[in-house]
Amino acid sequence: MLSADLHTHTNCSDGQLTPDQLLAEAVEKGVQLFSITDHDTLAAYRQLTILPPEGMKLLVGIELSCTWRRMTIHMIGLNLDAEAASMLEAETKQGQARAQRYEKILQRLTKAGLDIDTERLITLGGSCPGRPHIARYLYETGQVKSETQAFDKYLGQGKMGDVKECWPDLSQAIDWVQQAGGVAVLAHPIKYRLTRTKLIELCTDFKEAGGEGMEIISGQQNPTQTKTLSEIAQKLELLGSVGSDFHKPGQPWAVVGKVAALPPGVTPIWTLFD
Repeated sequence: MLSADLHTHTNCSDGQLTPDQLLAEAVEKGVQLFSITDHDTLAAYRQLTILPPEGMKLLVGIELSCTWRRMTIHMIGLNLDAEAASMLEAETKQGQARAQRYEKILQRLTKAGLDIDTERLITLGGSCPGRPHIARYLYETGQVKSETQAFDKYLGQGKMGDVKECWPDLSQAIDWVQQAGGVAVLAHPIKYRLTRTKLIELCTDFKEAGGEGMEIISGQQNPTQTKTLSEIAQKLELLGSVGSDFHKPGQPWAVVGKVAALPPGVTPIWTLFD
């Protein structure tokens, strides 16, 4: 069975390890097909100083933020040309969107009475931290009891820190990926907390816009969730992808290379990469 992990993050976005450290971790875990998919940037591939060993294939990847029916959706682009004009455009526009979004989030949190130290935030996440960095800051400053609570109260879907209007629509994100020769994959569908009917609508719209795959496995999930996603993928003839969604060591639900196998009947996304 092929060991694949096609959704991971480095400190070029909201992960903790450097690109070299993450690749070394994947090699140690015996991953054969691997991708670094940082949020809205391909910087990790420019920073890598080591090459994957014989027996491992490294696919250039990215996780793009976009919108669907006023919801923030994430999409993975795999097997990209990192220097394609569309990817350079995507990185520029997504970087600008992230900066605008960050400022709006901080304004809303400040207005809600939270204490925001921008200098400390920069030390956590660079010049433009994301929501995980803000959640960590709120926890470290004692304004929430946990990073999870920060999302539940302030930063999650539908909360005051859920700023959507900066992102492109789903079709634009798919177009960027396809122009770069890549394959568009809907990321972690279960995390959007949609009803089965709405989830099918999302996957249908994604397919009609040119998407080719969906993550059937995202980190550690229960068999019922896997079964639901498997059924939708087969019904819509979407290819199946898998990923740990690794961000940092110590999170047992997202470990590099620890990804369940695709269920029978789902065609793997990697059949496109032979």
